[in-house]
Amino acid sequence: MKGIGLSKTDISEIITVTFTLFAVIDVLGSLPIIISIKKKMGDINALQATLVSGGLMLLFFLIGEQMLKFMGLDIQSFAIAGSIVIFILGLEMILGLEFFKHDSNEKTSTLVPVAFPLIAGSGTLTTVMSLKAAYEYYNILIAICINLIVIYITLRSVNFLERILGPAGITVIRKFFGVILIAIAVKIFRSNIVVLK
Repeated sequence: MKGIGLSKTDISEIITVTFTLFAVIDVLGSLPIIISIKKKMGDINALQATLVSGGLMLLFFLIGEQMLKFMGLDIQSFAIAGSIVIFILGLEMILGLEFFKHDSNEKTSTLVPVAFPLIAGSGTLTTVMSLKAAYEYYNILIAICINLIVIYITLRSVNFLERILGPAGITVIRKFFGVILIAIAVKIFRSNIVVLK
């Protein structure tokens, strides 16, 4: 088991894990989806979404595998379920359909699908669990905190970023990332179906 003391912190490890999580979370790439959700469900509570997604990451970091086993689930099944939700989000972006209906409860609409599965999705949570095998605990925790700060700043700046992009820019980016999102969902689904077989 990797150490958990402060003496185990390492800048190079922190940078590596930070960029790994940043690439998996891809909050900047998810901007078109977040903007779309904001238009449909109202303003996103940036602090709540950040805290909930951070809580999920920490929960899975600490007891993820045990929690899934306790519920009779495995990582592959969890990843497949998350990929289906991501696939539906991608369809919404490309076809202009509406699967996620407006929720009058602001807390609920912030949690799903923003905190989960968009930010703390199956890819992020399984990555957090797998990083424990290669890196020190404190380095991973610091990297998670850095990514949460980036997530919070991005969510707080949605209106500003929306103004910069403009309607045409948002539409183009939305369609493009819709295809990317579906491709990611298919990849997650296919790789985990193969493992289950």
